[in-house]
Amino acid sequence: MAANVTTPGAIEPKMWMGGIEPMKASYGKLMMWFFLISDTFTFSALLVAYGTARFSFPAFSGKAEDFTFSNMYWPIPEKVYEAVPFLHGVTLPLVFVGIMTFILIASSVTMVLAVEAGHRMDRESVEKYMLWTILGGFTFLGCQAWEWSHFIHGTDTGSVMKVIQDGVWVDKTVFGANLTENQYGPPAFADFFFFITGFHGTHVFSGVILNILIFFRSATGFYDKRGSYEMVEKVGLYWHFVDLVWVFVFTFFYLV
Repeated sequence: MAANVTTPGAIEPKMWMGGIEPMKASYGKLMMWFFLISDTFTFSALLVAYGTARFSFPAFSGKAEDFTFSNMYWPIPEKVYEAVPFLHGVTLPLVFVGIMTFILIASSVTMVLAVEAGHRMDRESVEKYMLWTILGGFTFLGCQAWEWSHFIHGTDTGSVMKVIQDGVWVDKTVFGANLTENQYGPPAFADFFFFITGFHGTHVFSGVILNILIFFRSATGFYDKRGSYEMVEKVGLYWHFVDLVWVFVFTFFYLV
């Protein structure tokens, strides 16, 4: 085997696993990017499927103030997501989900600050901003749990839906939503809501667990001994991805 020859004065490329680092990305960060790209395909397929189902149903043709829930057409989002915790009976369309979105985006900002502190080897700041990120993640999950609970239990009056009983269409008052009945619209609306927001929520929960592990290792001085806080950056990539995906979920479910 021929020996490697280095030209005098030339800059020797940084090597890993027998090769040159692509775009100066370490092996761990590169693998994280591969995972995120594959996960992007999964979320994209789910949102495309939702869009296909959404436009296979007719939209409500009247004025928004005249809207009533029916499984004959797709619901108007601001009529579905208008409840806020501790304000029973008060109608505030999309306010609560807007607060949820702000919390998740704010946690992405604190993650950026944690990564920047890691570059400076500032252990105290890493711990501080990781704690804020963890708090933001748990708060978002708590908000989503409340939204699911409200969605499942429904409104006080319910909605009259057309259902088939013994081969005949009859009127039935439905309360809340599940995988077979939905007071807000067609059953497919609830099915996609539970699956896609639940799938995203699982990612958020996984991210919170990873953030807790990073915080623990930082607090015990593990990264100081290693001489690098790169793991904070790797988990940060995942957390930013989760936040970015929520922007698309928010757009598809709550705005379109």
